[in-house]
Amino acid sequence: MTETSKNVMEFEIEDIEGIGPTTARKLREAGISSVMELATAVADELATDLGGSKETASNFIMAAQKLLRESGVLDNEFTTADVELEKRKSLLRCSTGARALDELLLGGIETQAITEFYGEFGSGKSQICHTLCVTAQQPPSEGGLGGGVILIDTEGTFRPERVDQIARARGLDASEVLKRIAICKAYNSSHLELIVKSMGKYIDDFKAKMIIIDSIISLHRAEFSGRGTLADRQQRLNGLMHKLVRIAEIYNVAVIVTNQVQSTPDTFFGDPTKPAGGNVIGHASTYRIYLRKAGNDRVAKIIDSPYHPYSDVRFTVNEKGIDDTEEAPKKKSKDADE
Repeated sequence: MTETSKNVMEFEIEDIEGIGPTTARKLREAGISSVMELATAVADELATDLGGSKETASNFIMAAQKLLRESGVLDNEFTTADVELEKRKSLLRCSTGARALDELLLGGIETQAITEFYGEFGSGKSQICHTLCVTAQQPPSEGGLGGGVILIDTEGTFRPERVDQIARARGLDASEVLKRIAICKAYNSSHLELIVKSMGKYIDDFKAKMIIIDSIISLHRAEFSGRGTLADRQQRLNGLMHKLVRIAEIYNVAVIVTNQVQSTPDTFFGDPTKPAGGNVIGHASTYRIYLRKAGNDRVAKIIDSPYHPYSDVRFTVNEKGIDDTEEAPKKKSKDADE
């Protein structure tokens, strides 16, 4: 954490222009206790919490963001492309544990972005999450982020024994690694949304540099069944994903989400599986990676990215978690130029 960030943590909500003692009390009752949390709030939700208009809520959010810009935490609203390029060169990237997969991602998992992994059961989604819990804690010089990890488990797939095994196989102190992983089991969609809403506090408490949600769609998919509930489900997913986008940018953390798949039986050519959640999750995810089984190995393919080449690589799962195959070949997809 930079000195600038430390100074921002010292600010009180009352320091924001237009917020008095009464409004500050209402914000704290709504779970917003810091300038950073207010800056990432959603205007509609904030208006409901405060019992006021959306315009007033938006003004409070913009005032919090203005304070962060003046403090140097957030960039100015307008910057030049060369400044953005230099900024991106300094972004932290976390190793996945497999050199081939890191090369596919041009260095690893980025901070200030949402990386989505989707695939069928057994394709390696949870294994990647377990491995990232370990690699993210290593110092940046060793391919990590140098911070803790927050993992939200919606499917009951997290196993601390697996993390222990991966840490030991990689020559790390397993007990120290386990202490820096904060686990939260979300039992319904409202619980998940509440956790994400209060994520700023948890990031500070656990000094987290990575947030993992395994999986993002599971609870909403189970609770909102049938076409009659589809619009409500998508609207809530949309709010959830965009909240994660703001958290990733303002807190400079890496956000990993896993996603389930659904089959399209009317597909006669190509792979009939596609990610669940529709365009809402697809548009909000910065990078989208498709995982599939290939014998004893796994294949990762870039499906959507602003700048990554559309290629795929093979990796394996062993006692070290995600690891390279013996040859670790890198393949180019036939549709790379499409």
